[in-house]
Amino acid sequence: MLLNPVISKLSGKLVVLASASPRRLEILSNAGLRFEVVPSWFKETLDKSMFKSPHEYAVETAKQKALEVAQRMPFKHLKTPDIVIGADTVVTVDGLILEKPTDKQDAYRMLSRLSGKEHSVFTGVAIVICHDTSGTDTDYKVVDFYEETKVKFAELSEEMLWEYINSGEPMDKAGGYGIQALGGMLVEYVRGDFLNVVGFPLNHFCKQLGLIFNSPPESPALKIKRDSDEAWTLVNSLSEGGTNVEVKLLENSKDGSRTSMQEQNVMGPESATCSRQDVPHSIISLLDGFKASKTLFTASKLKVFDVLNSSENLTLEEVAGQINASVLGTERLLEAAVSLGLLERVKQRDTSVYRNTEQASRFLVSDSPMSLHGYILHCNDMVWPLFSHLENAVLEGTSQHERAFGKKNEDVFQDAYYSKDEVKIRFMDAMHSIARVTGNDVATAFDLSPYKTACDIGGCTGAMAYEFTKAHPGLSVIVFDLPQVIEMRRHFKPKEDDDRVSFVAGDFFKDDLPKADLYILARILHDWSDKKLHVLLSKLSKMCTPGCGLLVSEIFLDDERKRPSRALLQALSMTEGKQRSTTEYSDLLEKHGFTLKHIKHTDNLLDAMLFVKEDPNDKRTLLGCSSASIETAELE
Repeated sequence: MLLNPVISKLSGKLVVLASASPRRLEILSNAGLRFEVVPSWFKETLDKSMFKSPHEYAVETAKQKALEVAQRMPFKHLKTPDIVIGADTVVTVDGLILEKPTDKQDAYRMLSRLSGKEHSVFTGVAIVICHDTSGTDTDYKVVDFYEETKVKFAELSEEMLWEYINSGEPMDKAGGYGIQALGGMLVEYVRGDFLNVVGFPLNHFCKQLGLIFNSPPESPALKIKRDSDEAWTLVNSLSEGGTNVEVKLLENSKDGSRTSMQEQNVMGPESATCSRQDVPHSIISLLDGFKASKTLFTASKLKVFDVLNSSENLTLEEVAGQINASVLGTERLLEAAVSLGLLERVKQRDTSVYRNTEQASRFLVSDSPMSLHGYILHCNDMVWPLFSHLENAVLEGTSQHERAFGKKNEDVFQDAYYSKDEVKIRFMDAMHSIARVTGNDVATAFDLSPYKTACDIGGCTGAMAYEFTKAHPGLSVIVFDLPQVIEMRRHFKPKEDDDRVSFVAGDFFKDDLPKADLYILARILHDWSDKKLHVLLSKLSKMCTPGCGLLVSEIFLDDERKRPSRALLQALSMTEGKQRSTTEYSDLLEKHGFTLKHIKHTDNLLDAMLFVKEDPNDKRTLLGCSSASIETAELE
């Protein structure tokens, strides 16, 4: 076996697996490795948006799991391990990380997203090597790497999806499936390490152990020195008669997967030692955050992604010519976009060419079905100027429209948004972008089969409404919005028209609302003052008969108002409205006679809550909802 050459060197040493995964335990046990299992207590709450790519998130999570166990064991288990192994597996598709589903509906959402597509499975692995120094001091060396495997799903029918979901297998699996069991029937092909998809890349792991324990002394592949330039000989401390090795950052492996080794000094509570782990990476990322945003905005405004989509693999000079920009400026813009993962640069003969990443092709090309191009331009033209006056906004507690645009808030809304057709279209395109990207996840968040008619209040172009009719064949939707908006909707009409979507013009604060048995409020409530919300919600409450539904889609804060930061950053624009938690939305709607039925966190830009109008005589008599689920406000 591949592990045999290093197993003898681990004989008598305490090897620990920082994972309770039965699949990882089985893989390593079958390979002949003797180890203990000490599940990590590390909470997997790392902010995914802080990582440039999914594998970096998986590697960092694996490292934190392993370090937590390595540092806890001497105190909780009264023994110091020699080696701790941590691992984290994530499934990614369309740039999104899919972890374990929270419920059956979440599993359905994940598996539907994977249906008919090729996706990537990344496992990050961290090997922590513990070395006692003096007294109670311990040094930790961390070797980390990742493995990527491509998996293609067949086109899955509804029957097959639900049969698999109802088996219960998806619920503890990253991505909602287990390839080694029933989930194998969903898979069309696998490219790469099969065991990596199961949960642990055994082959790559064995290679790394071989590098750690078997590299010759003169090899430059394993060398890192302390700040004092004294090399730490790794293997001597772990195995008798082992080859002395120094440790350094490993270069990229031939197959493109990354391996690194780094040193972390943990010297006890009295130590003032500052290591590289103290570098405030998150703060540094924030310092450069505005530059990254403006790079995205500028590349979008100059239509760099469109140019590269129409002609793949363009040289620097060709891109500069097509966007009518200087070669120097274009070069720096393209290099910045490559560093942000928006573009790829590839060597061809004696020159370099540029092309869109898969994510850029999907979300940044202006005519892509899921394009965010309109919303990006809106952020550049309308939001960026506001935030350039943030200090004044905080000091005064008011919107900065007048400073940014030379007009009062209400004047900007009329003049900038609706005075000219091209500006109307630009604003509507921004709203259309968000609705297209979020619409399917919001529309499929709940079982809406009891409802036959819906009204999307402030539904703009109808993008959200069309997603609801696609997801629910028995549902028809009325889009209710201002006359100016309804007049311009023809510019956003889908190729395949749906006569179940209709449009009615009106002002939802002043005019009567269309009659429906489900009302949709997507990105509406956070915009308005409590006074105006009282007007709208009172009107809705009077319109709704008992059992009528109300679907609210917003960014939901947690109850401590700490996350997600996107909502709190959005609030800094100082509109008259405010961001709320699910509890606050529930309290707001309850005052107007609506009872919470379900909450759905979609992992998309918007989440959803479903409310039902109470029967004042019997709160349990609600459409499609049992008394038990109402009383407990069941969370999905």
